Amino acid sequence: MTVITRFAPSPTGDLHIGGARTALFAWAYARNQKGKFILRIEDTDLDRSTPEAIEVIINGMNWLGLHHDGPIHYQTDRMDRYKAVIQSLLENNQAYPCYSSKEELDALRESQMKEGLKPKYDGRWRPEPGKKLPEKPLDIHPVIRFRNPSNGHVSWNDRVKGDITFNNEELDDFIISRSDGTPTYNFCVVVDDWDMNITDVIRGDDHVNNTPRQINLFKALNAPVPNYAHLSMILGSDGQKLSKRHGSVSVLEYQKKGYLPQAIKNYLARLGWSHGDDEIFSMVQFSQWFDLGNITSSPAQFNDEKLNWLNNQYIREMDDESIFNLMIDFFKFNDIDELSKQKLIKGIALYKERVNNLVELSNQILFIVEQPHIMPELIQKYLDADRLNLVKGLNSLLDEVKWEDDEINSLIKKFVAANQLKFPLIAMPLRVILTGSDHTPSIASIMSIIGREETKQRILKYIN
Repeated sequence: MTVITRFAPSPTGDLHIGGARTALFAWAYARNQKGKFILRIEDTDLDRSTPEAIEVIINGMNWLGLHHDGPIHYQTDRMDRYKAVIQSLLENNQAYPCYSSKEELDALRESQMKEGLKPKYDGRWRPEPGKKLPEKPLDIHPVIRFRNPSNGHVSWNDRVKGDITFNNEELDDFIISRSDGTPTYNFCVVVDDWDMNITDVIRGDDHVNNTPRQINLFKALNAPVPNYAHLSMILGSDGQKLSKRHGSVSVLEYQKKGYLPQAIKNYLARLGWSHGDDEIFSMVQFSQWFDLGNITSSPAQFNDEKLNWLNNQYIREMDDESIFNLMIDFFKFNDIDELSKQKLIKGIALYKERVNNLVELSNQILFIVEQPHIMPELIQKYLDADRLNLVKGLNSLLDEVKWEDDEINSLIKKFVAANQLKFPLIAMPLRVILTGSDHTPSIASIMSIIGREETKQRILKYIN
């Protein structure tokens, strides 16, 4: 049997980190088993689903490189199929109309909670032999409920959490079609997984309570029940469920911040899964190694520092021109001529080991092609009259030196020795004047990249 997995997001918001990890694991398992990975958009919630959210999900998947097999499936294109299956369930006495009003159900729930009972539908409209049903109200359009088994239990061996059992008495007759005729989540998922031959459902453990209902529906339809693997949630640094209060949770926010998709995937792969002590690996390696048995059942904790370290490792390994091409959207200016491009590429080589992401990198090398803004506190700290006088003395020698890193560095050292200075006394004011920062790599390398004339012009602005 061909293994078929799926990622089935609801388009009601961004593609979040948790959803991206679910998609990654489903994709990796399909690739490991030489199977298929399906993308299905569960858009039957017409009030909350939006075209913009669908686009965000697709863009996020494309950016991550989690490519699906075959077309994208949309639930709203399958309404006729859902209605046909509901009708067959009604005809086979496996579903029934329920005319209970919202007010009735609210009162029932309140009464059960007061008695310390678990709130559930009491089956008042469920047909039974010898049972007299209430008279149908004329002003209510009924919902359709699935006739869940009233006794026994439903069990499955979860590929992550182990054996799980629910008593059917705990499960009520859940709604499969709303009063306006639109089918519900638990129903559509089952029909879709059946029709699409899904063999393995990999999803978050917030769906564990849905699984027994779905298994019972599979059995009622005489459909094969897929394997289930429920992934534990991702926690923030404070041990609480990851949310916006912890910072970025949207995949495309990380793209905007200059993270690399391969670093995000590598990091997500290590959230709840491991392969020995391997930290950095390609997606080819990941899909070859991936096994559901190596997923931990404990919650995973998101660590920004670890992600930053990993992203830095990937930035270091990229060639400088490729980084430049990725960074172009992060620069705060428009036209970049060939000379500026080459200077920026040299700046990337100089700075890329010092940054966590491409936005940081672009901000740090912007001075190469734009006059830097210098904060008043840096001017006060480093550009006093005595230091500027030293800079003026060095500037008078710049026309004499061959404009290369080693030669510039040698000139500065000779100047320091001749004037009996400590190196920072000349290097720090140069850093501030040329870059707008007092934290930089080699000042000689920076001068070499900027160029002789630009270096002198920036210096002259402060010594005249």
